Amino acid sequence: MLNQTSVTEFFLLGVTDIQVLQPVLFVVFLTIYFLNLAGNGAILIVVISDPRLHSPMYFFLGNLSCLDICYSTVTLPKMLENFLSTHKAISFLGCISQLHFFHFLGSTEAMLVPVMAFDRFVAICKPLRYTLIMSHQVCIQMAVTIWIIGFFHALLHSVMTSRLNFCGSNHIHHFFCDVKPLLKLACGNTELNQWLLNNVTGTFAMGSFFLTLLSYFYIIIYLFFKTHSCSMLHKALSTCASHFMVVVLLFGPVFFIYIHPASGSSMDQERIIAIMYSVVTPVLNPLIYTLRNKEVKEALRRMIRRKL
Repeated sequence: MLNQTSVTEFFLLGVTDIQVLQPVLFVVFLTIYFLNLAGNGAILIVVISDPRLHSPMYFFLGNLSCLDICYSTVTLPKMLENFLSTHKAISFLGCISQLHFFHFLGSTEAMLVPVMAFDRFVAICKPLRYTLIMSHQVCIQMAVTIWIIGFFHALLHSVMTSRLNFCGSNHIHHFFCDVKPLLKLACGNTELNQWLLNNVTGTFAMGSFFLTLLSYFYIIIYLFFKTHSCSMLHKALSTCASHFMVVVLLFGPVFFIYIHPASGSSMDQERIIAIMYSVVTPVLNPLIYTLRNKEVKEALRRMIRRKL
């Protein structure tokens, strides 16, 4: 999986070239990274350790927290290093590896969201069959399947990108290695790579988004026509609302970057949007779930009391 040129490294130009902002941004993003590790790490620990949370919903929430930790770790440590360094280089192999794991974890999370929505659909609309449909074995199979599909989806992009010729500039106008910035540096025909990005990644994103919306649509219709208890309706809609916030935060930026026409956005816009889904969204997920989920908050309190 090596390119056919003499390029051995790339230079990541980062978020901004204003030197005075570099230390400030370092502190800001380091704080965000620690909040991400602490928030998602706490959810992951409490989901594993608390028997009351050993259910499909929290099993998938644990997967989401694990993905968010890994997802940020792919890009943020290198970004933080570059804030304090004048040599912002990344090796060719390191660049392709970063691209691979970024798309691997991102596409896995995109597929996990509709699975979580389906879990809520079964729990609310088919409660008597919930334990049968969403058995422990089925949940593990679903999780393993989406992780494997995500890996091979990312492998497609990393292999195809690594085979491009890079004969011009090796300065990437981004803070991490991604397909679109690398395509702008490639020599020769990149139509196939662009087609794969727009259609394959676009299909992943659009498919996951509409499957998620479909689950929520059926949940809302079911609740309005079948539920006569206002408290039960409020509780169910509150649970779905937290999930839907994750959907908006995840898919909104993805549509803009990977489905929006390449000529329709500037590099600065793309970097800002990339910060949103690669840095900000992972740290917001634990806040969304813990602030809106009574069971998670109680489990965290129990864990803190045990530590004290």
